Amino acid sequence: MISLTSRAIIEVKRIIEEQALPEATALRVGVKGGGCSGFSYTLGFDDAVTETDQIHEVDGVRVICDPKSFLYLNGTQIDFEDNLMGRGFKFGNPNANKTCGCGESFSI
Repeated sequence: MISLTSRAIIEVKRIIEEQALPEATALRVGVKGGGCSGFSYTLGFDDAVTETDQIHEVDGVRVICDPKSFLYLNGTQIDFEDNLMGRGFKFGNPNANKTCGCGESFSI
């Protein structure tokens, strides 16, 4: 399962409302090859869910992930930070053996 902190839930809901996205909009989480450490996280909004997607709802936010990405992301917690060091979503991935300094890529 991929979880969201309360701060991440608030930010996702804020973005959906601010951009007037459809009610069926979900947060799509995934990985792609690349980045400093081998894999990069992907995050976006999607209203198309396939029958193979992993779907989980957290406090009214649907989180979807394709099966291949889910192998790397199962157990990940997504947080949102807004402080002097930066603003953005942060991934706490227990499957990552190594992450880059910016936290946007990892290796297994």
